[in-house]
Amino acid sequence: MTNRPWWQWRTLVATAGLGALISGCNGRPTPPAVVDRATLQAFGGPTACTDLESYIEDTAVLQMRTQLEAARDGVPGWGWWGGGVLFANGGPVAADASGASAPAPSAYTTTNNQVAGVDEADFVKNDGTRIFALSGQTLHAVRSWPADQTAVLGTLTIEGYPREMFLDGTGTAVVFSSLYQWYPMSNARGDACATMDCGYYSANTVKVTQVDVSDLSNLKVTRETYVPGYYNSARKVGNAVRLVISNDFNFPQGFKWGPDWSPGLWDDKPRLKAAYDQIIADDEALIRKQTLADWVPTSTVRADGHTTTVPNDCSAFSKVNAPTRLGMVSVVTVNLADQALTRSTILAEPGEIYASTNNLYVATRHWWWWPAPGQKDTTYVHKFDITNPDRAVYVASGKVEGHLIDQFSMDEAASGHFRVVTSITTRVPDAAHPENWWGTTQLTNRLSVLGENAGYLDVVGQTADFDDGESVQSSRIVGDQGFVVTYRQVDPLVTFDLKDPLAPKKVAELTVPGFSTYLQPLDATHLISIGEYTPPPVGGQTDWNKRAIQLAIYDVSDLAAPKQTFTQLVGTANSWSEALYDHKAFNYFAAKKLLAIPFSDWSYGSSGDFWWDSFTSDLRVYTVDVDTGFSLRGSVALSDLYQVQSYSNWVYWWTPAVRRSVMADDFVYAISDAGLRVANVANLSVPLASARFDHWAP
Repeated sequence: MTNRPWWQWRTLVATAGLGALISGCNGRPTPPAVVDRATLQAFGGPTACTDLESYIEDTAVLQMRTQLEAARDGVPGWGWWGGGVLFANGGPVAADASGASAPAPSAYTTTNNQVAGVDEADFVKNDGTRIFALSGQTLHAVRSWPADQTAVLGTLTIEGYPREMFLDGTGTAVVFSSLYQWYPMSNARGDACATMDCGYYSANTVKVTQVDVSDLSNLKVTRETYVPGYYNSARKVGNAVRLVISNDFNFPQGFKWGPDWSPGLWDDKPRLKAAYDQIIADDEALIRKQTLADWVPTSTVRADGHTTTVPNDCSAFSKVNAPTRLGMVSVVTVNLADQALTRSTILAEPGEIYASTNNLYVATRHWWWWPAPGQKDTTYVHKFDITNPDRAVYVASGKVEGHLIDQFSMDEAASGHFRVVTSITTRVPDAAHPENWWGTTQLTNRLSVLGENAGYLDVVGQTADFDDGESVQSSRIVGDQGFVVTYRQVDPLVTFDLKDPLAPKKVAELTVPGFSTYLQPLDATHLISIGEYTPPPVGGQTDWNKRAIQLAIYDVSDLAAPKQTFTQLVGTANSWSEALYDHKAFNYFAAKKLLAIPFSDWSYGSSGDFWWDSFTSDLRVYTVDVDTGFSLRGSVALSDLYQVQSYSNWVYWWTPAVRRSVMADDFVYAISDAGLRVANVANLSVPLASARFDHWAP
């Protein structure tokens, strides 16, 4: 075979969306252009499987050559560039083993979901009288009502590393776990996996375990599904579970990403180049030798004592007509009613996921390959119709400039328009350092509105760019109103009027110290947020010793004059809460006007004998009122559930942090990996009951 520089490699011409590359200045190739009208191109017809295998092998060789030839030629950063950004009452009543009791609580909290009617998977689920929690490799089934009779009634070991789950109204828990399976000709994670001794980070398979939880004391596995890939996220609408997984290419055994070490190799340039060239030739031969079954392993189902192989439908695979990083992202549908299993796969890297009751959106990022002035980070959005509970059907694709911070950067309007908030990084020439050929960056932000048009999602409206030099920290779109928080030194809350999808507009901006990482509607005219407080900088310097977690209430009844009406500082500069970066840990109980957040802190210099004595973790509970602000009701601590561990003759404490909460009527449940505890909100320091989870070594 002829070895060409990677930018002249002929296979690139056939790769979707890349086209022929033209050498630019300084001998560097012209970067691949952004595609204005993105779309997915399905593999169809009698040659679908052959075409799919050829495309996978072409792109696998592209990935290999892009990296190895760049390393061979000493080009820093080439081939790895461009992930898109340019540089989650009453007295005791007898309960049976099912966990049911009468009466049930009049009101209780469930998972904090972004969209009404769309459940999001989490490692804790409850239905008012029962709480299910994943800890270690165990599913714990807890009777939680009446509150003072809270207890673990059953456990079940889950294969692999359990991640999240759903609780279905039919009496089924659906648990997602990550595990490693040996696939023939596959060694993508390294030789260590050949021994089958592969941990969480080597997982290459998602297992879906369906469990009959109608009797808490007798949990029974009813169905096990194994799907190749890595767990990203999941949504559930009715009986339909939509599982989003990603997968790297399953490179063959013997594949190398670089030469083995030998004395003097890296000092002998001709010898080093020859070693790279040989590896490139050997790698391509191995890649071309693989079959489609090696690249895309099949799924399997175990039920009723039988194992069934679910073949891949080649026509359910699609490529993007735009440069995106190499990989696979699949929307896997499991219908709990008829157990249908289908898979729709995009040959691209995964990004943020958003789902309404009718549609699911997958975002993927433009791949620049290497940095160069003139580039803007860009996101492609792919829309799937999920109204059919048996499958996700591709509808349309679109493009927005910038990158998304999280799922709350997206929202589907009642009109069907799709709103997207992005931070946009543009690479420009570095005038101060002309030798810096990759330039420097400029930052701004934008809200765009996309409308469906004959298979495309076209930008039909967008705001002017706002808050140059700052990046989006959080956003929330509520009906026809939008709210965005950006941050650099201070925290502007920006309000938007979205009534006209063709002309969304920024209305006002409120600047306060710190920044919010999560926003949630409190009522029709108020927002509640959690974030970090930092004092205004003095002389360009921020006093980080005064940093703290901050809760805030915003009055947004007038978009033109938003107000921060109340704040509450929590903890010291060392404090932390999972609710800062996972909305599922943020629990607002509207029926009782109560807010619960997990809280952890370190008190250095304490008088304790051991380092762990300075660690605090509990559940902080506040009354929230738009007229009076925040009132601390107390906290629920689980420090007595800490466990002693022994490792290599060293004894230490395992101090699991509180991570989630459930509230039902006047009772608050704090949940950690070590167990859960319930107390009455009137006296949170006095537990009513505790349920310790099975010991596990972290």
